[in-house]
Amino acid sequence: MPQTFPSPHKIKAERVAGFGTTVFTVWSQLAREHQAINLGQGFPDFAPPAFVMVGLKNQLDGYQQYSFLAGMPTLREALAEQYQRDWGRAVDPATEVTVTVGATEGIYATIQALIDPGDEVVLMEPFYDSYPASVTMAGGVCRYVPLRPDDEGSWYLDMDEFRSVVSPNTRMLVLNTPNNPTGKCFTREELQAIADVCIENDVLVLADEVYDHLLFDGREHCSIATLDGMWERTITLSSVGKTFSVTGWKIGWAITSPALTDALQMGLQWVRFSVATPLQLASAEAIQASATNGYYDELTASYQGKRDFLVDALKAAGLRPLIPEGTYFVIADTSDWGFENDESFCRHLVTEVGVVAIPPSHFYSPEHRHLAHHLARFAFCKKDEVLEEAASRLRNAR
Repeated sequence: MPQTFPSPHKIKAERVAGFGTTVFTVWSQLAREHQAINLGQGFPDFAPPAFVMVGLKNQLDGYQQYSFLAGMPTLREALAEQYQRDWGRAVDPATEVTVTVGATEGIYATIQALIDPGDEVVLMEPFYDSYPASVTMAGGVCRYVPLRPDDEGSWYLDMDEFRSVVSPNTRMLVLNTPNNPTGKCFTREELQAIADVCIENDVLVLADEVYDHLLFDGREHCSIATLDGMWERTITLSSVGKTFSVTGWKIGWAITSPALTDALQMGLQWVRFSVATPLQLASAEAIQASATNGYYDELTASYQGKRDFLVDALKAAGLRPLIPEGTYFVIADTSDWGFENDESFCRHLVTEVGVVAIPPSHFYSPEHRHLAHHLARFAFCKKDEVLEEAASRLRNAR
């Protein structure tokens, strides 16, 4: 019998054959099937700020053609001004800023541009799930070091553990602060200790800082790129999605030295030629307006209120939340509910309680997955009435 083409076992390349469907797709589908409140996937269910939408409307009748590979000059200039204010150093919009299709493309493109097959990349656990996938696609090797909660519920990095996974083959560290999903914000002192190891071992840093405007209780964000010796080896990524509640715009950026910018753009030109022009220009308007209109303070206050409400609701439901210092996620200890692991707890939650949380074991390597067996991640980037209904369902389930 003649063989059909393609043969089923030849359809997928080896580098993607082991990938499953992302956990966010799976649990958002379960939310729809069970008409559950989705506190799993981290997208706001409320409208963006009015001034952001005014900026978008201003651009809809404007220029609609390709932008430059590096991004529209107006946006790059707005970003350079913002980072100069925040970092206290000049940023060249022409050679040190690249616009990306969200931070996720920035992650993927940076790793493809800088990692060769066999290079090792250190990932802190729990991690955003695109990190190991991007390393795998580049032929790199993931090395894992877990963040651990202390007796007071704060997450910390054991520096001896970190040093133990850094080897002569280590090319890059992926550093996410404020951290998804733990909500940990690394202090300047912690970042300096990490920087010292990176400098000593000539390690690059991909700094994912998409939650840099979501810190609570008076904390201030520190970028590792601002520490002595780190500018030339750090690629800082962020986006407008989380800050302005426009996750569907997919406008992100990379801030780094001219040499690393060149490497990034050499790869990006073959992934896509440009990013949506009107959304870039609207993003520039939002960033420029936020420098003076007090929006960032309002954002922090709003989310801190939502965090505090959800933390109290989880406590009332017999869960033990680990108080996040930033982001819009809470990880809670589920031990008192008596389930074997995070998957069984979260499945019970969606099918019997009508609330979706994400099982964090998906954000760990197999060797450390047991650390998440009695944890669940909840998102509080939702309308107050949605959080209130979720609280009621959780409370009535106990």
